[in-house]
Amino acid sequence: MDGPEERVLAAFGLCGPAVRLAGGQGETWRSGGVVLKRADGESAWRADVLSVLPESEAFRVPRPVRATDGEWVAFGWEANELLVGATDVRRQDDVLVAAAAFHEAVAGLPRPDFIDARSDPWCDGDRVAWREQPVDGTPPYVDLVGPLVDAWRPVEVTSQVVHGDLPGNVMFADGLPPAIIDWPVYWRPTAWAAAVAVADALCWYGAEPALAARWAHLPEWGQMLIRALIYRLTTDDLAGGAAVWTGARRRAYAPVIEVALSYAG
Repeated sequence: MDGPEERVLAAFGLCGPAVRLAGGQGETWRSGGVVLKRADGESAWRADVLSVLPESEAFRVPRPVRATDGEWVAFGWEANELLVGATDVRRQDDVLVAAAAFHEAVAGLPRPDFIDARSDPWCDGDRVAWREQPVDGTPPYVDLVGPLVDAWRPVEVTSQVVHGDLPGNVMFADGLPPAIIDWPVYWRPTAWAAAVAVADALCWYGAEPALAARWAHLPEWGQMLIRALIYRLTTDDLAGGAAVWTGARRRAYAPVIEVALSYAG
């Protein structure tokens, strides 16, 4: 992807060159102390929220940078302050503690209208996990997800805005609170957001089942893990089809599915 044009830099009052950052899937750029990336339909909403979120000793967030015309988006780009730190997927308990504080800070926000208008493998996978949307998947997907679907049951847990992709989006720096970045907004229980992080850590980041046990006090934990895994499995299937289900990927999910089912009761 091409970086921001000169007119984008000028719109945010930046004069230095734009340098591609290692993270952000290659789509994030830095100019001086500002990070730039392509805006989406949620950018202005996130900026409104993060610009006024009170400072916390438990977490940091990147403060949005306005364009010179006062808007949050210019020529299809958004800007945020650059935060020091680096992600560390081994520190999942610290990720979850910081996320809990962040979710408490945003708990009173109303449900954003854009959530109903989105359609992509991630949003559709989330809806499937909550039985708000049906899907017919590939045979390998159906085989993996079947026991989770059988164990699914309704729950009564309060929803709010949450961060739906925590493990690789929390940065750590000595002497500073963890920084929560790249916020994909979902309207779900905070326990679900934690369960997605735990499931990801177990599948992809070498975490042990004890991680799930340490967070089993969260409401409807078994059902949250079930929904987290249905969400990830469905998203993978929608995005990659049958080709995604290599032996290695199936082996990554299989033991975590067993962990989730052990909490289903």
